[in-house]
Amino acid sequence: MQHTTEQNETICFLGSAAGIGNGGPIELINTHISVVLLTGDKAFKLKRAVRYPYVDLSTPQKRLAMCERELLLNRRAAPELYRAVHHVTREENGCLALNGKGALVDAVLEMKRFDGRTLLDRLAREDHLGDDTLEELAHVIARFHAAAPVSQDHHGAARMARVLDGNDQAFKASNILPPAETAAISGDLRSALARLAPLLDERARAGKVRHVHGDLHLRNICLLHGEPLLFDCLEFDDELATTDVLYDLAFVLMDLWRLKLRRAANLLFNRYLDICGDETGLALLPFFMAVRAVVRTHVAAADDSKAVASRLAEARGHLALCREVLRPVSPILVAIGGYSGSGKSTLAAHIAPELGRAPGARIASSDRIRKRLCGVSAQTRLPASAYTTEMSTKTYHAMLTTASGALSQGQAAIADAVFDRRSDREAAREISARLGVPFQGLWLSAPQSLLFERIATRPGGVSDATAEVLKVQLAGKGEAREWRTVAASGDREAAALAALRAIGNSGSVQAVWPSAVEAGS
Repeated sequence: MQHTTEQNETICFLGSAAGIGNGGPIELINTHISVVLLTGDKAFKLKRAVRYPYVDLSTPQKRLAMCERELLLNRRAAPELYRAVHHVTREENGCLALNGKGALVDAVLEMKRFDGRTLLDRLAREDHLGDDTLEELAHVIARFHAAAPVSQDHHGAARMARVLDGNDQAFKASNILPPAETAAISGDLRSALARLAPLLDERARAGKVRHVHGDLHLRNICLLHGEPLLFDCLEFDDELATTDVLYDLAFVLMDLWRLKLRRAANLLFNRYLDICGDETGLALLPFFMAVRAVVRTHVAAADDSKAVASRLAEARGHLALCREVLRPVSPILVAIGGYSGSGKSTLAAHIAPELGRAPGARIASSDRIRKRLCGVSAQTRLPASAYTTEMSTKTYHAMLTTASGALSQGQAAIADAVFDRRSDREAAREISARLGVPFQGLWLSAPQSLLFERIATRPGGVSDATAEVLKVQLAGKGEAREWRTVAASGDREAAALAALRAIGNSGSVQAVWPSAVEAGS
């Protein structure tokens, strides 16, 4: 990583006792626009004197302004992490000083140092990214988006066109990838943008375009006190950071998909929508994920801290991901039924990433939807009055409406409920027939003794089912005999594989990610 002579002097000064050094070791981390110095419980970020098509940090004044902007914007999500901006000045004796009275040479942002092992990028690579963390991350992102300032510019399509223009300029500047290769991807994205333009504008008018994080990938999320924290937002371009909230979410979804953590991506996607109810933009998500992959492509190509071969391999990996998520995949409706304790929600979570296009199926869960209709959190236990026939009818209607909305936008959907009433099962099939998409109903079967054992031993969760509830269900003998039966008494992987085979054998194999079916053949 090359720095100007003046910045080399600044880095040496910062590491000294007169700067931030305290006699302990100092660790340096280089990124394409910053140098981070870690010492003790503090971190200091110095902007590199660079000029790219998307950011100009070539003068001390511009770097100071950027540090101040970064402090202001990141305090929205991480006030505990971002502390102050310091001036590096040259005094009359020719020496550098921190916050002196001389001429400005540079600026440095002071942050609280956190444990690098808690970066979600690292946790994901080490397979330590648990469901609880992902669920809490969905809440954190949803709250951040809800509080973000709404853009008064209602031209959502034009805004995304500017993103594509910036990507094209960055490709030309990096000059690593063959022009024909990048031109083909650009053409595919332009075609997708033209098709989606009306929806982008509609969402902008509905207040879905906001000043959000802007750079929400896994390396910009850490755990602090065990809770997900969003940091290092896009501070150098307010226009670029003002975008559709789902484009913001798409960055972390793309990152998880790239790491083959599709179940994690699908879980985050579903929980975010469960919380905020933003069901209108599902048609945009594959496009948004593809654009995010292209952003990572040109950033990798421009990263001169790595060898050309490494940069090229990383860039091509992201381009391949872009092509993958843009590939058309037919949607399918899968209804999963079974008595309480049969593992419906567990199965849904396992097969959802393998259905349809990225980031997998939208799961419409009757348990979660009932809680939402009652105005309580998913973990809140409801009284018996919330389980009347009238309330159940309303819940199933909302569940199938959610599934129908996803299907109509090209996203696969799973309806997760007991489905012990034939009328509800017929309603699900009617939706698929009306929309012209394949349908598969799955009935989970397990011994009654196992169902009672699971209900008695499961730790809390979304379901309110008790042994008494199960007894009522069993007495009703509402098994879906017309659906495909899946044995749910064994391990979850076996049940998921059996379910995917049933879906594939139903004539809807094109709606299943090929890798999932081939892995079990």
